[in-house]
Amino acid sequence: MNVAIIGIGLIGGSMAMALREKKIASKIIGVDANEMHRQKAIELGLVDEVTDLEKAIKESDLIVLCVPVGAAESILSAILLQVKKQVIMDVGSTKSSIAQIAGQHEKGRRFVATHPMWGTEFSGPSAAVSGAFIDKAVVICNKENSDSDALEQVEKIYRQLGMHIIYMDSTAHDVHAAYISHISHITSFALANTVLEKEKEDDAIFELASGGFESTVRLAKSNPDMWVPILMQNKENVLDVLNEHISQLRKFKSCLEKENFEYLAELIQNANTINRILK
Repeated sequence: MNVAIIGIGLIGGSMAMALREKKIASKIIGVDANEMHRQKAIELGLVDEVTDLEKAIKESDLIVLCVPVGAAESILSAILLQVKKQVIMDVGSTKSSIAQIAGQHEKGRRFVATHPMWGTEFSGPSAAVSGAFIDKAVVICNKENSDSDALEQVEKIYRQLGMHIIYMDSTAHDVHAAYISHISHITSFALANTVLEKEKEDDAIFELASGGFESTVRLAKSNPDMWVPILMQNKENVLDVLNEHISQLRKFKSCLEKENFEYLAELIQNANTINRILK
């Protein structure tokens, strides 16, 4: 099968690598607005050729939309105007908005809304990782809105990549994503800014930063071009999570101010129960 990867960054590059390794794709066609990305994708062998969107659509059987969510809607609209029987899938971190766009198009049932639950703080084709999706979860949203053959093809591909599939409504997905992913990034950005504000000496941060700090702020290195659109699209859910997070921070602050160390211990012990989920 010929596969078009629209957006040859971290996810798109890793997807291209996986599709080639599993021999799912006989030819991979890349599309990217960034000339450096196009050149690097060819250099790394992630794609067989790079071309424009129209040509990629015509020559492919499967189209994988891997651009930031802020650009995905307009590109999906352009793709849907040109597809015949090709299957389209996306990999974005928000699903309600793009699912709504697909629902408004005549060919919208050729689209399958998906979110592979994997990523790193790095970006660009050089960040692509071999075996990235093995043993990870992928969410498929609103499966009833996709043609059965399109859904079956996407399901088969994800299983071949070693992923386990979770089915979810797009609205529910965006709520859960706010809690397990989006708030983590905001917290990391905020913590990094806090430390940069208080620790004026960069050398001191470098020398003193422990493994715990490094792992906590790792996500602060994530690309704003990717994360600003995600947070904009999922604003209401993210605000709800932020309010709860701020409330929890105030509890810790109050414990320290009032020297209520017994309650502080309770808060930490309660947090420890996350171990039942994350082992």
